[in-house]
Amino acid sequence: MTDATPTIGVLALQGDVREHIRHLEAAGARAVPVRRRTELDAVDGLVLPGGESTTMSRLLDVYEMYEPVAARITAGMPVYGSCAGMILLASEVVNTRADATWFSAIDMSVRRNAFGRQVDSFEADLVVDALGPEPVRPVFIRAPWVETVGPDVEVLAQVRASDDREHIVAVRQGNALATSFHPEVTPDVRVHEYFLDMVRAATS
Repeated sequence: MTDATPTIGVLALQGDVREHIRHLEAAGARAVPVRRRTELDAVDGLVLPGGESTTMSRLLDVYEMYEPVAARITAGMPVYGSCAGMILLASEVVNTRADATWFSAIDMSVRRNAFGRQVDSFEADLVVDALGPEPVRPVFIRAPWVETVGPDVEVLAQVRASDDREHIVAVRQGNALATSFHPEVTPDVRVHEYFLDMVRAATS
């Protein structure tokens, strides 16, 4: 492993795996799919992609990957979750199945499908503080939002929803980053570059 060109895994059980791999490679990383413990052991950081959070939760158990991923996160491995991945990183999840599991990597309460169903998907110009003043224009697809955060969580972005309130949609706590939106389906790779910088800092 090297901090100059980190190897970033994308959890490849379900969701936007290829899109994240493409963006990570464009940002300057080696990007690989991760389905097994041996593949997880070889990466410097991990992306939990968008998809269906309860399905991903079940597949983590089926593939016996929940405990290995949880152990790496606890040990300090940088991790980034988009949409469903944000839900998996939360410490509390509202509106989910009783048997769902998550990693509690970020001290936050997240509401699943908070912005509505698939037909309610939307794009928005969004200023993400960590990326500078130029807005990103990410896609929200059956997206969650963050309802509460703990004192150690840095809020990176908020968006106004149909309820005319601002809701948190990007956060960071230590080596864990999460967005409720999908940067991987846009041409903008700045979120992935930011995560890559987190990984380089952690492995230097």
